[in-house]
Amino acid sequence: EKGDIFHKRTIVKAKVIDRVDTSLEALVLSVSQKAKVDLDYMSSLTGKGKNELVDELRGEIFLNIAEYDAFTNRLPFQNARNEDNFRFSYVTSDEYLSGNIREKLGIIDEYIRNTHKELRQNAYYQGDRRIELSDDERESLERELVELEWQREKLKEVLPKELTASEINVRLGATWIPTKDIERFIFETLKTPAYNRWDIKVKFSEQTSEWNIEGKSKDYGNDLANMTYGTSRVNAYKLIEDALNLKETKVFDQIENPDGTKKSVLNKKETLLAGQKQELLKEEFKNFIFEEPERRSRLEKLYNERFNSIRNREYNGENLSFEGMNAEITLREHQRNAIARSLYGGNTLLAHVVGSGKTYEMVASAMESKRLGLCSKSLFVVPNHLTGQIGREFMQLYPGANIMVADKKDFEPKNRKRFIGRIATGEYDAVVIGHTQFEKIPMSKEYQEKHIADQIDEIVNYINEYKHDRNQNFTVKQLEKTRKKLEARLEKLNDDFKKDDVITFEELGVDKLFVDEAHSYKNLYLYTKMRNIAGIGQSEAIKSSDMYMKCRYMDEITGGKGIVFATGTPISNSMTELYTMQRYLQYDELKKMGLENFDSWAANFGETVSAFELSPEGTGYRVKTRFSKFFNIPELMSMFKEVADIQTADMLDLPTPNAHYEVIKTMPSEEQKEVLASLATRADDVRERRVEPEEDNMLKITNDGKKLALDQRLINPLLPDDPNSKVNVCVKNIFAIWDKTTDKRSTQLVFSDMSTPKGDGEFNIYDDIRDKLVNMGVPKEEIAFIHEANTDKQKDDLFAKVRRGEVRILLGSTQKMGAGTNVQNKLIALHDLDVPWRPSDLEQRAGRIVRQGNENSDVNIFRYVTENTFDAYLWQTIENKQKFISQIMTSKTPARVAEDVDESSLNYAEIKALATGNPLIKEKMDLDNEVVKLKMLESNYKSNRYRLEDKVVKSYPEEIKRLETLIEAVREDIRT
Repeated sequence: EKGDIFHKRTIVKAKVIDRVDTSLEALVLSVSQKAKVDLDYMSSLTGKGKNELVDELRGEIFLNIAEYDAFTNRLPFQNARNEDNFRFSYVTSDEYLSGNIREKLGIIDEYIRNTHKELRQNAYYQGDRRIELSDDERESLERELVELEWQREKLKEVLPKELTASEINVRLGATWIPTKDIERFIFETLKTPAYNRWDIKVKFSEQTSEWNIEGKSKDYGNDLANMTYGTSRVNAYKLIEDALNLKETKVFDQIENPDGTKKSVLNKKETLLAGQKQELLKEEFKNFIFEEPERRSRLEKLYNERFNSIRNREYNGENLSFEGMNAEITLREHQRNAIARSLYGGNTLLAHVVGSGKTYEMVASAMESKRLGLCSKSLFVVPNHLTGQIGREFMQLYPGANIMVADKKDFEPKNRKRFIGRIATGEYDAVVIGHTQFEKIPMSKEYQEKHIADQIDEIVNYINEYKHDRNQNFTVKQLEKTRKKLEARLEKLNDDFKKDDVITFEELGVDKLFVDEAHSYKNLYLYTKMRNIAGIGQSEAIKSSDMYMKCRYMDEITGGKGIVFATGTPISNSMTELYTMQRYLQYDELKKMGLENFDSWAANFGETVSAFELSPEGTGYRVKTRFSKFFNIPELMSMFKEVADIQTADMLDLPTPNAHYEVIKTMPSEEQKEVLASLATRADDVRERRVEPEEDNMLKITNDGKKLALDQRLINPLLPDDPNSKVNVCVKNIFAIWDKTTDKRSTQLVFSDMSTPKGDGEFNIYDDIRDKLVNMGVPKEEIAFIHEANTDKQKDDLFAKVRRGEVRILLGSTQKMGAGTNVQNKLIALHDLDVPWRPSDLEQRAGRIVRQGNENSDVNIFRYVTENTFDAYLWQTIENKQKFISQIMTSKTPARVAEDVDESSLNYAEIKALATGNPLIKEKMDLDNEVVKLKMLESNYKSNRYRLEDKVVKSYPEEIKRLETLIEAVREDIRT
């Protein structure tokens, strides 16, 4: 069909306003037309002088006093009025009364102190020269003081409420706690003798976030350090150092091989014991840290200054004019406000619920940025299969825009150079390319070298600064290590760089970067001292490192204002993804707060939780450490919300259909029960080490359990097709809905991430469902698999057929049919046949049907569960995880503490309980674990008691005798 442009006006001519009556109207216009407070422009609109405008707008605009500058800007308000070259500029009240309020108050206080001092002394200094104040200057200073104090009052009104010790969670290792307090804790807890205290020092390196306790072995005879809070193998000083560094203490035994070489073997019992003592020390620290009133008030003040100073800005987009936008489309309030944020704020994350209109927000942001002169060329980086769709939506919203959309052919080796050249030389409003295409545009080798060389220079400066300080030997060693790693990377870069003689990212002329579905870049490498901890991703995707470097470059050229990320699921699986988003968008802010190292961030906002578990290897039990507890969340979120625009479904009253969720339960067949019992046997084999881990392990068993719950024929195609299986129940349900809605030609989606069609003749659920539906009377052409559409063109055609109701049943996986699948028009039902691993997958699935533009006011989402299999348990797990994410991504003030759940396979106890259908088994195993732990602590207590009794009976009397003899000898010496 022909576009709107053929039968109605789509672009309304922009009206130029050159006259307004009031100063407030002029301010509104200045912000919407110039994106700032432009007093010259406002004067031309009103005919009023600048000083008159400033007086009339008092309270609406503020002088943005960004730093204390007594030399060139002694009188900031007077300089601003006199148009001094060094003057600060005026900003709107919502900009000034937000951000780091304490920092702004500190600058104002500095000016007030200085002004009082000059009035007291009746003089000011320029260098060493004293200059007496004239009457006029004194009057100016008094006027200045009135303005400063008024601005100070306004800042104090919006200062976040002070937090008290009872609200602040502190753990051993929090980087904001001064080292002297850690020393105090050590000396008081371990009662370190005074003569040893000189040699025991706590050090912290800001650059590497590494803690070190010097002189750990000096206090070797201390029973508190070796027994009560330590073990015979690891003393309490070492345990505290490891806890400060968020490390688990591991104890190894040296075992000699037959050939004479030695190898280290983990001593599980001693490691477990050390872990228990470490937990004890952590608890002692929590009791100690706020116990003493003077220390408590000092640390409260320190925490509030460091983490509780931010007031989030509320952006208002109601006055944006959107010239050139399609007049038929009206943006919603949350969209206009999000656009205002990306224009007036810095880097932005549009964390809006799936289906809330993020594409239009990004498009309008790009066009408004260009109109206001804030950027010249925008680059949109979107999932590969969505380039065409985003291009169409761009032209829908701005029919007159000059954009270029890449397709697969443009990035084939023979066309790539030419296409990138066109981006660089063309005067485009925006360029749309896919995620993988973006990766193929390299940063220049020079920039990559500079990026690494800058880090090396920074380290060299620190080394030079510290090398003369004997107390900082430890830091210097750490920095030398880091420097060597970076130099190796630089060398590798020189060897590896393939000069494709292609235009580099810097040469494209892009100064605004939009990244859609930004959660695809969550695997950014973390440098951390924590090892083997569940919940911390250690995998690095090259595309994420590439994106990170390009983000740093964009920050450099735009001053931290050039990046917009968009995703409906910023936290898709684990809390560490939030830190990753901050690294992309808030790098300078993290650096300023001393949180650029993951370990510092983790020490202040998270905690590793160690728990006993039955080990898959079969040694009875193991300690599993997980990064799963988070605290001080409101302070973390207020920092995150400086870039994140969070909009959840409960915040937006979108015209989406009402979703009715229904769980359909089916009973397992006899064959399924038998296979389930065999899974329990396999779990026993894995645990008893009767099979190699490559051959079978808990993850394989979990996946087989998931397959079994979906359909027994996935385990063995020769098993019968159970008429009551969830696949057959689902088929009947699909047919009933298809039949009932024939007149409206309503459509349905079926999701299954397992058993997708490979086209190799093997049994799969997809073909099975289609064959059964066709046999029941559904025309074959009305059923489609997403896997059959291999190109963007085929996908677009398929989606169009679904939107028209020609294809009425579409089957697919979350990956292929999740984000970006806009087929909601006639959708009436969605069927979740299997359980995905991540909550974000569920959100993406539901987002296909609960979406604006659906003609049905009520829709159904069916979830199919096979009872007494892994199904119900896995649904429970994913729901718990979703609850955790909702606690954080909320419009309300988040809870101060939350627990994360991050598992991708079931442990032995869970499998055994599910396979036998007896939940008490898991409880018994947990209690067995508890008993093992208590027995171990009991035997440790007894051995410590016997050692102390021996000391009382044997060692101490001998020691007393030796010391008495020594005293007598010294007295004899004094006498003679």
